[in-house]
Amino acid sequence: MRLLFAGTPEPAVPSLQALLGSRHDVVAVLTRADAPAGRGRRLVPSPVRAAAEAAGVPVMTDVPRGEAFLDVLRGLDVDAAPVVAYGHLLRPDVLAVPRLGWVNLHFSVLPAWRGAAPVQHAVMAGDEVTGATTFLLDEGMDTGPVLGTTTETIRPRDTAGDLLDRLSRSGADLLVATLDALEDGTLRPQPQAADGVTIAPKLTTADARVDWSTPALAVDRRVRGCTPAPGAWTSLPDSTRLGLGPVRPRPDVADLAPGHVLAGKKDVLVGTATHAVQLGEVQPPGKRPMPAADWARGARGLFDGGRDLVLGADQ
Repeated sequence: MRLLFAGTPEPAVPSLQALLGSRHDVVAVLTRADAPAGRGRRLVPSPVRAAAEAAGVPVMTDVPRGEAFLDVLRGLDVDAAPVVAYGHLLRPDVLAVPRLGWVNLHFSVLPAWRGAAPVQHAVMAGDEVTGATTFLLDEGMDTGPVLGTTTETIRPRDTAGDLLDRLSRSGADLLVATLDALEDGTLRPQPQAADGVTIAPKLTTADARVDWSTPALAVDRRVRGCTPAPGAWTSLPDSTRLGLGPVRPRPDVADLAPGHVLAGKKDVLVGTATHAVQLGEVQPPGKRPMPAADWARGARGLFDGGRDLVLGADQ
């Protein structure tokens, strides 16, 4: 089949590469326009654009609306348009152009976790299993009929980044198999179940702030769910932010009040509503990530007797 691939971030690249190695013909790639990044705010192409250009595939960065875009889309004469984390909503007139539709790869088992951040929310919710789904885009938010699914176990120490990396690879295989079956005429879309709908909105910086008054299990899940993005954090006594990498629950330490810090030679513990958690890497303001014990040794001015530093006290 002739395909237009639509995608933008790094997790979409395995799908593009899998399709380029399949029996199908990726005639063009649709991605978001170059975006400013880094301290210099220079324009940087999306990972999908970089991968497409390296493979010699024509790239489109047009906003997908208007007659000019529709004319280009019709001129491509594509049979289907696979989509992975593209980032733009598609209007009905655009959805209607490919003969077999826009085939979206979503990183959850729908109807669970519809929305922009399904992997992060699955980790934060403590789900034991998630997966990926291919479905036909319609005008709703991840509501179209399902074409295929694959499942993936969420491991106890998975961050959202770890899990998304595995799903991006298994999902790429699912996407290719789905398109093969559509071409062969052996696949029939099935309506999504009415029960089990959950929503996964995009996470904000505020969502990534750790609340030490919650149980250690919830703190652990929130930090892992926000790693690597948007990045978990807490506030220091001067209200500046301390970035947090994954923590480790410490059921053996239950006498620290929420947010109170106990800094030892080799570890740094923080109290929660249940038991303490042990900090992993932290990122002080304006510095690179570092082991929490190294940070504590260099920030002795914050400590008095080892127990008087309280994180997140301004919440």
